[in-house]
Amino acid sequence: MYGSAIVAGTFLYFAYGSNLLSSRLHIANPRAVFKDIARLQDYKIDFMGFSQVWSGSVGTIVKSPSSHVWGVIWEIPNEDLTNLDGQEGVDAGYYKALNVNVTNSDGKIYNCRTYQQLTDPDPIVELNQLPNDRQPSLAYLKVIVHGAQDHQLPSDYIEFLKNIKHNWNETIILKELNICDI
Repeated sequence: MYGSAIVAGTFLYFAYGSNLLSSRLHIANPRAVFKDIARLQDYKIDFMGFSQVWSGSVGTIVKSPSSHVWGVIWEIPNEDLTNLDGQEGVDAGYYKALNVNVTNSDGKIYNCRTYQQLTDPDPIVELNQLPNDRQPSLAYLKVIVHGAQDHQLPSDYIEFLKNIKHNWNETIILKELNICDI
């Protein structure tokens, strides 16, 4: 069964990284409205690349049978698509947009826009064993965890996120987003 109709002139966006946190998403997309939480089946979250903003690697999704990624569905006005693409680094060549089907806790399926880095990272068995050059910053991970907690993603998934190996870097952005500890 597909999810309830969206408002005309809007699209659905599945966030799994820093845009799980409302205040982070609203920096560039103040009209985004929370719709639901959902799971992307047969993908896993991973990290690669280096972001100067975050002082570490940033998230991506990678196809992985029997794995899943929890996230938030946002409803965003069509006019704000360029804002979201800009926030996700599409024009800068970091990410590409793709459409995915995600399923909420009641089994409703939503077709959403999401983002994936242009290149898949080398396989890593466990995210708690990421090599140094693939570790997200503590600041970035805190934003993801707080967003997951704020939207009440499953507790086992939040614990999984908390155990991702990070590089201990914290940045000023945490003060702007009112984030302290995970």
